[in-house]
Amino acid sequence: MPTGKPAASEYAPYYERYVSLVSEPDALAALAAQADEVRRLIASVPAPREGFRYEPGKWSIREVLGHLVDAERVFGYRAYCISRGELAALPAFDENAYVAASRYDEIPLAELGRELLAVRETNLVALRRLDADAWVRKGIASGKPVSVRALAFVMVGHVRHHEAILLERYGIV
Repeated sequence: MPTGKPAASEYAPYYERYVSLVSEPDALAALAAQADEVRRLIASVPAPREGFRYEPGKWSIREVLGHLVDAERVFGYRAYCISRGELAALPAFDENAYVAASRYDEIPLAELGRELLAVRETNLVALRRLDADAWVRKGIASGKPVSVRALAFVMVGHVRHHEAILLERYGIV
């Protein structure tokens, strides 16, 4: 498996906001280590605060975690398909529509956390089996080229991005 951050040519400029949050050279190790971060985050939220929104129309804490589940599934699916040589363009996903169609606000945070960690673990199982060629293989997702390696870094950075939002806007520590 190749190590090191992906080149800018391996992902759309939009994803730099996530890739830039990953300083580690090994995406697999960073993905695995996030399990403890997620557990700590969930443990820090009192049950009565799980439905908190920092302003009207914004996602609740539960919905933010649900969005992380959705994104983990989508990014993992993209990485899986592209690693297998998928030639068809993979669709974009509208995170707001996904959350609006969910019932995440009714699901306890602990349950959403378990789901996120389960999806992450299945992604890790698949990613750990890839050879060097699969890691650098590129496909099309959301109309833009992306490599499997870049998607692994995006998964790490995406969680970090939302952890920072939970800290700054929701007061989660």
